[in-house]
Amino acid sequence: MTCPRVLHALLLASALALAQPAAAVSLPRPVLATAGALQMAGTGEMRWFGLKLYDAALWVDSAQPAGAGPALQKPYALALRYTRAISGEALVTASIEEIRRLGETNEGRLARWKPLLEKALPSVAPGDTLVGLHEPGRGASFWHQGQLTARIDDAELAGAFFGIWLDARTREPRLRARLLGLAQP
Repeated sequence: MTCPRVLHALLLASALALAQPAAAVSLPRPVLATAGALQMAGTGEMRWFGLKLYDAALWVDSAQPAGAGPALQKPYALALRYTRAISGEALVTASIEEIRRLGETNEGRLARWKPLLEKALPSVAPGDTLVGLHEPGRGASFWHQGQLTARIDDAELAGAFFGIWLDARTREPRLRARLLGLAQP
């Protein structure tokens, strides 16, 4: 009988499609037009109490030599494709809390950064992608679903924000290692 074989093939194809890693997180055209030539350094996923929140991919300068590790002194992009609906307010609050946890103690600075992050980080639905392009020493730009949400001309805020994922003290060291290409997913 071919029916069980067809069913088995369909189930296998479905499982493979659902198991797509964060590598499927690509950069929208406006980001590529702004950033220039970037290549994927690594991918991973963020889980919270076992629930998958998003897939992540880090894109770095493509001119770097192979095996040199990501050159984070040049512009790079972090793309997050969400699997759950999360309000912009929750994204901003979590970002500020993580930046504080990583060592930013100036509450006045955090208060100034909050409205900038509110512009950059809108509410997301399952399947939505947020991309942040970090330009070290200058600032960052943010896109939601390929549409620019904010340009932030604050190098300290940009560095602190991307540190949530890339700082050695991140709350998610395994995700960091995967994004940086230091570990396999």
